[in-house]
Amino acid sequence: MRVIAGKARRLQLKTPQGRNTRPTTDRIKETLFNMLQDEIVDIHFLDLFSGSGAIGIEALSRGAEWACFVEQDRTAADIIRQNLIHTGLDGQAEIYPCTALSAVRQLQDKMRFHVVFMDPPYGKGLEAELLADPAFYRILQERALIIVEADLHTDLCVREDCFRILKEKIYKTNKHIFLERI
Repeated sequence: MRVIAGKARRLQLKTPQGRNTRPTTDRIKETLFNMLQDEIVDIHFLDLFSGSGAIGIEALSRGAEWACFVEQDRTAADIIRQNLIHTGLDGQAEIYPCTALSAVRQLQDKMRFHVVFMDPPYGKGLEAELLADPAFYRILQERALIIVEADLHTDLCVREDCFRILKEKIYKTNKHIFLERI
């Protein structure tokens, strides 16, 4: 796994061993950031269920001002820290080694995000739980973009007074659901 573009391009990233994380492939990451290229510069980016931190690091490399990484697995959180140091982006980031919901509740009075990426474990409904929590809504800038990585069978129901689904991008084994805060 590597950083695809920007100031840290071509640098290799470490990934956690085992099956607790599912790294987003370079191909899917490249497709995602090609769609986001106009949304990334000078923003605050939140990477939930971060794994190796590859998505948030890519955002920083491409010009995001600040990124928060949330990963409850302590080994994975340490790998994120190592990857940030290796890429020289550690001064623009903060790591929350806790659950996504706990981090969102801690962040609600601290920061507002322009783009949120979440890649929760499939089939557990964690994305729906986060989207339904009032603290999640409070961490978002007006018209913030939320991208949910999910399996192909996930049907995401959202509160229509809070979010609208913009589109879905389908890949071979998973999909990205793009939402906007309203």
